Amino acid sequence: MQLVGYWSTRSSLLKIISMLVLLCVGLGNVWAQDSYRKGQYIEPAYEGWQENEDGTFSFIFGYHNENWEEELDVPVGENNFFSPGLEDRGQPTHFLPRRNRFTFKVQVPADWGDKELAWTVNVNGVTRVAYATLDRDYVVDNVVIASETGSLGAGTSSPESRSNIPPVVTVQGDRVGDEIVRNIRVGQALTLQAHVADDGLPKPRERTASDFSEEAMLTRVMTPPRQVTVGKTNGLFLSWNVYRGEGGVSFDPPQIKPWEDTRNSANSPWGALWTPPPVPVDGMHSVEVTFDEPGTYILWARADDGGLFHDQYVTVNVAP
Repeated sequence: MQLVGYWSTRSSLLKIISMLVLLCVGLGNVWAQDSYRKGQYIEPAYEGWQENEDGTFSFIFGYHNENWEEELDVPVGENNFFSPGLEDRGQPTHFLPRRNRFTFKVQVPADWGDKELAWTVNVNGVTRVAYATLDRDYVVDNVVIASETGSLGAGTSSPESRSNIPPVVTVQGDRVGDEIVRNIRVGQALTLQAHVADDGLPKPRERTASDFSEEAMLTRVMTPPRQVTVGKTNGLFLSWNVYRGEGGVSFDPPQIKPWEDTRNSANSPWGALWTPPPVPVDGMHSVEVTFDEPGTYILWARADDGGLFHDQYVTVNVAP
């Protein structure tokens, strides 16, 4: 009788905890969505710099879109520009929600010296500027990237993380010079295939059926963060997204979010319940893309192993 009573009480407690968790998560998500779903501004971010083999330097930028849902389009020009020099330095004009780190690089000459390069973004009447310099405090290497994106704890490393090399994504098909260009019509499905090669590091934690039990899921939701920086689940994935272009774009299957969606049920490596997808045996990934409006789009493919990443871009000319 005591044993039966114990399990009955335990089961009831689990149900109560589940309800409380769902209520808290739901209220938290509602608050976040109501407060920041749309209408907010973009904070451009200078992530740091790397020295290239030819002696030049690359400034690395990202951004924080204050909205949880709204994806903003800001064409290159008076509201999205670099200075001094060329306004267009390859920055995005389509901004995904929330924090997007290490999004793109801007190469500057070897004799750059102590000058500043500024990226200005003006959205919803709010102007923000990120300033890039070659200050030694902003040197970026692979361990810094893994740490900042949440694969490692802040200021930590391991033999595995130090030996990890970025995955390599190669989009299949013809090229026009150095560019990958595709032509399609509105409403037609464009199939993109990409091969992703990786060294298997960092190794994702192997999960068993017990990891998906009610108890285990509750534990993952209720466990406080183990590090002061954002936490990320390691595991290889490929994600396609819009980098430039203002029309509606659909991806089939839906793509894993490359941005820090920390909500529990988010299809994002930063979500508490996310698990890495199976890795194709041949390394080939396929997606169908459909465009709602004509125009020129740039699609962005990011292969991410949890710690490091590699990007490729495809220009798509969409006819009516």
